[in-house]
Amino acid sequence: MPRDHGCALHDKGARGLPTSKVDLYAAIRRDSRAGLSSRALERKYGVGFAPVQNALPSAWPEPRKKLPPRVTRLDLFKPLIDRMLRADLDAPRKQRHTVKRIFDRLVDEHGADEISTWRRRSSRRCSPASTPLRAPARALVHSVSRTSSRPGSPNRT
Repeated sequence: MPRDHGCALHDKGARGLPTSKVDLYAAIRRDSRAGLSSRALERKYGVGFAPVQNALPSAWPEPRKKLPPRVTRLDLFKPLIDRMLRADLDAPRKQRHTVKRIFDRLVDEHGADEISTWRRRSSRRCSPASTPLRAPARALVHSVSRTSSRPGSPNRT
């Protein structure tokens, strides 16, 4: 089931609101020319002040800003990893480095203790030591006494 994020761009096509940013800008400009105020446009399309003000002078939305590449802890060791993999091109297939072996070499030979693998992070998060212990479930136990009788069986006393 589609979720309503409170924004004109998410899942509101069924209600007659624009589904793309270009359509939203065109609708805002059209309604602005028809005489709606900025506040009324904000309410009608479920957007804030800035999108309405950006839509009025230009029919095309601004392109998304490019984010700079993220710096990772592995960046320092990428030349070393490349060197290991280039050396593996000449080695027989069974003697090439695995990801685990490259990781172990980085830790042992180059002191790369600050990097971790996905498996190590997830095992820390899901380890039995980190999960709280639950109380044992209480089961309903029916106790049957020997003096009770079952249908078709003789009474015991």
